[in-house]
Amino acid sequence: MNPVRTVSLPTGERVPALGLGTWKMGESTRAAALEVAAIRHAIALGYRLFDTAEMYGEGGAETVLGKALAEALRAGEVRREELTIVSKVYPHNASRKGVPAACDRSRQRLGLDVIDVYLLHWRGGVPLAETVDAFEAEKARGAIREWGVSNFDVHDLVELEGLPAASSADGLLRCATNQVCYALDERGPDFGLRAWHQARQMPLMAYCPLGQGSLAGSAALAEIAAARGATAAQIALAWTLRDGDVIAIPKAVRHAHLAENLAALHLMLTEAELAAIDAAFPPPTRKTPLAMV
Repeated sequence: MNPVRTVSLPTGERVPALGLGTWKMGESTRAAALEVAAIRHAIALGYRLFDTAEMYGEGGAETVLGKALAEALRAGEVRREELTIVSKVYPHNASRKGVPAACDRSRQRLGLDVIDVYLLHWRGGVPLAETVDAFEAEKARGAIREWGVSNFDVHDLVELEGLPAASSADGLLRCATNQVCYALDERGPDFGLRAWHQARQMPLMAYCPLGQGSLAGSAALAEIAAARGATAAQIALAWTLRDGDVIAIPKAVRHAHLAENLAALHLMLTEAELAAIDAAFPPPTRKTPLAMV
């Protein structure tokens, strides 16, 4: 069954609130079969959003994801229109000439005609205006459906918003999302950044929402989880998804973890639980640099 919870992009399109990250996949040929099987199992469970990047395994993660998608599509386990595939371009490839070449390589590895959401992985030496122009050109030629950014803080987004090509005639920001490290142990985005997103109805996409696995061992979260018949990891994910404006993309390979993460979609935390979580993981009281993992 597909996840029932979705998040709205600035265009009004709805995408799954929970997806599967592929960071560190595709780095070993020995692990490839296991990783393909994990993605196939995720599809069977109902995952419909998958995040990857040309950086992950230097294209290896895209290749693994592409193989899994091809097998699932051939088997009739999912339809292409049900899927949201996110990938990211290296900053040094984010030029007017570099974007189309990198995008074509990613599409070939993924085995897809179109990448649904294509992100700038982080800021580099290429002027932001040039990258946005290149992204808009990719939309025009049908290689991508939407574009966005990653690891952008408020000052970066303000600069982005000021670019003529980044907004439509009616002032709607064309950037679909901003992917950042966001978890209970990395709450920096709660100071300023999330409010900026919310004001523009642009979702945040949270990578490492389980703190690279560390939050699964939190005693404070385990205490809350025990009363709900849940796990600490599920409480951490439910917190990330609490307001309906964040897309979480935890990475998992084990079948049990894939199912456990997906079940977190059905957990709605109470005010008392949220207060207990804030006591254990206090929200930031000042601006700090965004974490990059």
